[in-house]
This record gives sequence, C-alpha cells and structure tokens, in this order.
Amino acid sequence: MMSIDTQLPETLFAGPKRINLYYLHELFGQTAQMVRDRLNAETGIDIPITAGMWGGTYLVADDIGVSRTNVVRLYSLVNLPQNTPLDEPDNFEKFIDIYRQTLQTHFGKYQLKLTDPHWGEKVPCTSKIRPTTTLQMWDATGRVKFVRAFFVWNSATWAESIIYDAIRNIKQIKELLDINHRPLNKAQDELKFMLQDAMIIFFTLKPALTPDFVEHAEPLIQDLFDCFIGGLHDPEKIEALYHRVHANALVYGYEEALEGPYQKAGLDIHQIEDWPADKINFVPQELKDIMIPYLEGTFERFRKNLSVKK
Repeated sequence: MMSIDTQLPETLFAGPKRINLYYLHELFGQTAQMVRDRLNAETGIDIPITAGMWGGTYLVADDIGVSRTNVVRLYSLVNLPQNTPLDEPDNFEKFIDIYRQTLQTHFGKYQLKLTDPHWGEKVPCTSKIRPTTTLQMWDATGRVKFVRAFFVWNSATWAESIIYDAIRNIKQIKELLDINHRPLNKAQDELKFMLQDAMIIFFTLKPALTPDFVEHAEPLIQDLFDCFIGGLHDPEKIEALYHRVHANALVYGYEEALEGPYQKAGLDIHQIEDWPADKINFVPQELKDIMIPYLEGTFERFRKNLSVKK
C-alpha cells in the first residue's frame, strides 16, 4: 500500500489563506478512494465512491489553480450508490467514522487539526426520500474555518454531481432573490453567502446559459467578483449588491439553462425534492455534452500547467 505522502499532493496552501484548488480537488478524490479501500478491508463492504471539491472558486482561479480569494471553508461532494450495505445504519455509521478519520489524517498532513465532528444534518432542497447529509469538522488551528462533506445518494461522476447540485443551490438562493417579493432583511453573512453562490452558479453553468443572459449578467458578475477579490466587508456595499442581484433576476437565467433539458426528461427542477430516488444526480445528456468538458477541462488545464511549471 502506498503511503499517504506518495498518494496525496505535496502541498495545499499557496500563502496564508490561498489554496491550490487543483490539489484540494485531488485530495478529496483520493480521500474517497482510500475510504473505499479501508471500508472494504475492515468490513468486506466494497462500494464505488466518487468525490471532489464543491464550490466554483476553481473556475476563477489562476492558471495553476490557486484561488484568487481567501478560501477558509472547504467543501466536498461525495457520491454514494443506493441499495448497498450502507443502507444499514450501523454500516453507514462505520463508513462515516472512517471518512472522519481519513479526512483528519489527510488534512493533518497540511497542519490542519480537524475537530468536533458533526454528521447527519440534512441539506435543504434535496430528495425527501434520500436527502443529502453532511459531515463537518472545524479546524482548531484557525487556518481554515471548517471542512464539510456532502453525501449524495446516487452513483455519479464528480462533474455530474456538480451539475445536479446546481439545481439545489439555485432553489436555495431563490428564497432571497424571488422577484415576486421585496428584498428581505437578512444578516450580512447570509447575504454574502448568497452573493457568492450567485457568482459561483454563473461560472458553473456558463456554457449552458443563453448568450443574451450572459451579456445581461456579466457586468454584475464582474462587479461581484471584483468586490470579493478586494474583500467584501462593508454592510452598505453588501446590501447594495443584494438589491442589484435581486433586481437583475439572475436566478431566473440560471433556471432557464436547466429547466428545458430536465423537462424533456420529465423532471421539474422546481420540485427536485419530489423526484424519484433513481433520479438523484441525474443529468440530461445535452447538459453533459455542454458542461462536462468545461468542468473537467478546468482541472485538466491546471494539471498541465502545473506539470509545465515543475
């Protein structure tokens, strides 16, 4: 068996708060494989697991994958097959314990100390039958805030799960961006998270967005990007950006990109919680054709540029 040092990236951080997102993505993918190997060795349960990073900051990283903003919340999407021994609570608890230990060990290589694990929280706007759940740990060193894994119940590639998860993310931010209601009075942190998600969704779905919508949205997205790069802390600025994003109806352009392809498959993106369990992580072929080369190609470009740099 290869050691952790030979399996994992040599480095993760590129400065006090900047992270190489290619290496983070690889770290999450390798974590899933090592969890699979250990679960099989200890219990005889062998299930395919795919994983990678969640969040679109990699789409605006530099040419070798280094984040352009401070990254202090590390998220991973983890895809698990249905109808396996993990459906038994004792087996799933064992799986979570192995996942926890593996994340702690792996991030410990980069001087992070993950503590106080919480797991089992259901994620809003996911399947009522097999909801997405989380495992979260906080970093006692303070270098990052936390690491959180989302466990999604159906086999899929990382790229497929990212596309599928965009439906959930759109539905969640729409609670603040519904043009049929006035902007809501919310805490600044909640508004910042929403603004960041609005930007991330744009970059994630960009190849599937209509040209007219991209032309409409890009100036505002650029302003959001510039504000986050410069540090967005002013409450008045945050409030003003919220009102602009609300008034520009960005969320409806995102819905438009996904609604048609899913309708052709008999699925309503506005009712994702009620989809059959076998449609969790489902992505129509026309969206796969447009988006998967774009999403996977981003990390392939980082890999090639890192190889050249070495």
